[in-house]
Amino acid sequence: MLLSFFATLRAARLPVSPKEFLSLLEALRAGVIEPSIDQFYSLARTVLVKDEALYDKFDRAFAAFVGGSELKLAELARSLPEDWLKQQLQLELSPEERAKLEALGWDELMETLKKRLEEQKERHEGGSKWIGTGGTSPFGNGGVNPAGVRIGGKGGGKSAVKVWEQRGYRDYDDARELGTRNIKVALRRLRRFAREGALDEFALDDTIQATAANAGLLDIRMRAERHNKVKVLLLMDVGGTMDEHIHRVEELFSAAKAEFKHMEFFYFHNCVYDHVWKNNRRRHAERTPTWDLIHKFNRDYKLIFVGDATMSPYEILQPGGSVEYMNEEAGAVWMDRLTQHFGKHVWINPEPQGVWGYRQSIELMQGLVHGRMHAMTLAGLEAAMRELSR
Repeated sequence: MLLSFFATLRAARLPVSPKEFLSLLEALRAGVIEPSIDQFYSLARTVLVKDEALYDKFDRAFAAFVGGSELKLAELARSLPEDWLKQQLQLELSPEERAKLEALGWDELMETLKKRLEEQKERHEGGSKWIGTGGTSPFGNGGVNPAGVRIGGKGGGKSAVKVWEQRGYRDYDDARELGTRNIKVALRRLRRFAREGALDEFALDDTIQATAANAGLLDIRMRAERHNKVKVLLLMDVGGTMDEHIHRVEELFSAAKAEFKHMEFFYFHNCVYDHVWKNNRRRHAERTPTWDLIHKFNRDYKLIFVGDATMSPYEILQPGGSVEYMNEEAGAVWMDRLTQHFGKHVWINPEPQGVWGYRQSIELMQGLVHGRMHAMTLAGLEAAMRELSR
């Protein structure tokens, strides 16, 4: 059976060698894990995958092997009937009717949701009060409201300030082939070369000089390879509205991995709070405290945020404003801590620069990064690299 597992991984273009596969079999024979699919997943990933950037490919291949389905996420803290929130009514409002809708304040919104959950006993469609589909209520999905809590369904208006569900995000693939070398050329503006490591490169000029000084007897000299010594910490927004920019962010991620030898990356959603993560499929179980980034990485690291900064202003300014959980401190507090520690920082935004002035969250984020927000264009990337090089 495990031969087909090996074939599945190779078909997914994972660089798994027969020796690594034999090591996995030896571990199984030694009984290092219990007969559990979760433990087998962890063991196989540890033994077979040597690069964290390949975790997403491994997860997809593993899911295909065990049954062709996505790995299950944790159950919701509170479940609602499956057919409760089925989309059956698409409400269309005129611009005048939309303008009449007023957004609830944060405290009022959270208190009203609590009351609705206690009072409501049945499914509801349309209307302006209950949790349901369609309508103008601030709770549910598929309707129209300037600021509400999305429960179930897919987002469309990009105005929800809280999302009652756990969503699966996909890791950006750093192995994606670039359609152009322009991104790499732009990133090369941020470089400081140094020779370090093993002496494995032939030094022609040094060899000629040493040979001449040795009365013509050949004296071969070697030197360390020349590398870009710049250290980069890359924090990437993933999921939600960033799904529209996956292709471009993957190109940037792939180019950055190729250009910067000393690069660490983590993911966040919308705004950075008290934790980030490396693996989107296991982001609830394998978190890295944001304090660890500040304590582990020195001030000589260049901090690059990548995200569209498109969210509710509550997510930046309000404790508990995260759409996924009740954060104790506002995102603005964590952004300030990061930018204070990493003096060299920029934000790269894939959204068209023409819309920045119409989104309050983008204006707020521009202020938090001290105006160092640049568009994800060739000119924008070059300007960002110049900013980091000063």
